[in-house]
Amino acid sequence: MADRTKKEPERDAGVLVIGLGRFGSAIAVTLDRLGQDVLAVEHDETKVAQYSGRLPLVQADATNPEALEQLGARDFGMAVVGIGSSLEASVLVTANLVDLGTPQIWAKAVTAEHGRILQRIGAHHVVYPESDAGARVAHLVSGKMLDYIQVEDDFVIVKMRPPMEMQGFTLAQSDVRRRYGVTVIGVKSSGREFVYATPETRVAASDFIVVSGHEDVLERFSSRP
Repeated sequence: MADRTKKEPERDAGVLVIGLGRFGSAIAVTLDRLGQDVLAVEHDETKVAQYSGRLPLVQADATNPEALEQLGARDFGMAVVGIGSSLEASVLVTANLVDLGTPQIWAKAVTAEHGRILQRIGAHHVVYPESDAGARVAHLVSGKMLDYIQVEDDFVIVKMRPPMEMQGFTLAQSDVRRRYGVTVIGVKSSGREFVYATPETRVAASDFIVVSGHEDVLERFSSRP
């Protein structure tokens, strides 16, 4: 009779990054710099030579499930598939990781169709770095926003200069939440640390404000003089 008390080996908290293009290499280098346990996997000899000595790195063809087994992919708790140039390779690698039972799979997609395929075969998170970057830059160049983060659906957080009607007044006095439907999260003054906003927080013309709200509302608010 089989031993029912036998448990599967616990997976490591490390991150497996497959593909060292711009997206994958940025993730791997950043994780390594942050002290995370990361292993990069790349098939191309040129890229392997480029990052050799800079990252924990193995040269392997991750479209081959046996290669993933040999490098210990089963032991990682998270994997990032950074392949975007080849739809076939991206799908094969993601499918291999799904078959290995990887708990968290992040996969790069270059089109909506690519993303739908990755989701259908089992990727837990699909990201669109080019599309997301393009949309973010469009918001920045179209108004007075200095930074833009889409949190969920149409809810966003932006960094911007305060409109004139806020300058020199406290948040209670300017009352932008009631008047415009936006919430000021915090204020950053030159030479001072970021402070979370309270009704008594006074805003200067030289300050940066961090504001949250719905996308269309913040677009209108950020365009105020």
